[in-house]
Amino acid sequence: MPTPSPVPAPVTRADVLVVGAGNAGISLAAKLLRDGARDVAIVEPSPVHRYRPLLNYVGAGRATPADVERPTASVIPPGCGWVQDAVASVDADARTVRTRRGLDIGYSTLVLCPGMREDWAATPGLQDAYGAGWAGSTYVPGSAPLVWPALSGLREGRVVFSVPPEPAPCGPTALKPALMACDHWRRRGVLAGLDVTVVLPEDRALGVPGADEHLEAAFADYGVTVLRRSRVLAVDPVLRSLDVATPAGTRRLDPVAYAHVVPHYRAPEWITRSGLGDGSPAGLADVDPATLRSPRHPDVWALGDAASIATRSSGGALRKQVGVLSHNIAAARSGRRLHRYDGYTVMPVTTSRDRLMLVQSDRRGPRPLPLPDAFAPRRWAWSLDRHVLPRIYFQRLLRGKV
Repeated sequence: MPTPSPVPAPVTRADVLVVGAGNAGISLAAKLLRDGARDVAIVEPSPVHRYRPLLNYVGAGRATPADVERPTASVIPPGCGWVQDAVASVDADARTVRTRRGLDIGYSTLVLCPGMREDWAATPGLQDAYGAGWAGSTYVPGSAPLVWPALSGLREGRVVFSVPPEPAPCGPTALKPALMACDHWRRRGVLAGLDVTVVLPEDRALGVPGADEHLEAAFADYGVTVLRRSRVLAVDPVLRSLDVATPAGTRRLDPVAYAHVVPHYRAPEWITRSGLGDGSPAGLADVDPATLRSPRHPDVWALGDAASIATRSSGGALRKQVGVLSHNIAAARSGRRLHRYDGYTVMPVTTSRDRLMLVQSDRRGPRPLPLPDAFAPRRWAWSLDRHVLPRIYFQRLLRGKV
């Protein structure tokens, strides 16, 4: 009879404790271990890890949930501890994390990258509309597989797409399912019977000169109505209506055939309760936007969606943040100079079912590729985003090799 595998001892202390096993947490842990760290652990309750950018393609019929998901156990780096639990609080003075199951974990260095949570209360009625089936979004994993069956079958009526206000996980990519759906409807010959409205929180979708013009051309080409400096205030799940705050006052959209409305987002509330928040309504972790280090607790760092780092979050941004932070953790211990994150981010937005704009910027402004009309939608950029980057993500990025 084979000898059963030993049950690993619970993690009660780690030299570097990482909260969150998304892109940020896994990539950072893998990079630290490859750079020589010997005692790294991750706190993460979910048994499923997702490559979230592909959810937009699931919602446009161009990917499946199987393309997106892996068991969390399969992406935890070798040699890294895994506490399958959720954080309840942090005592930064005592250097301990308490989990919801009551485990106290000590640390020398703490990294916060728990991602953000849907703030359903910020949009009354929205969660009920999701449940009713006439609203949903690619940002909510359980909803994403339901979006394309709903969108692809439409022939007439009003369809609304919203871009979430900041902070949000790569908010502008909420336009991916919108514009891919418009291209599909045109190919099917039903676009003229649909009243498509996009709700933008700012005047422009990206805020990047040279790139926004291409999006404006796409909106005009598809006949999309754009409500600028607007946001969805409330949803009536029974009457299928949306109340939208606009500069001219509240506007009711009624009736709505389908609403791809992305919820508002906020950081987990334990960050603020633990005295680690930045004081904003979203409760982001307070860190220096350049060094990613807490100004009050030198052994606490943060990156990713839940960090207050004055840039739009994205997978490309995380790649840069991981490089800076992995260096800075070691440099802080040895008294060396810290590296600085310049706010680099990337916003990949599709304009059709096979073309994509690859928009890069940092805190100083656009960072266009060295190409003529650098932000123009291109087929190779779509293939890169849909097919190549997911492979790089699972095969290299999550292994600390990028």
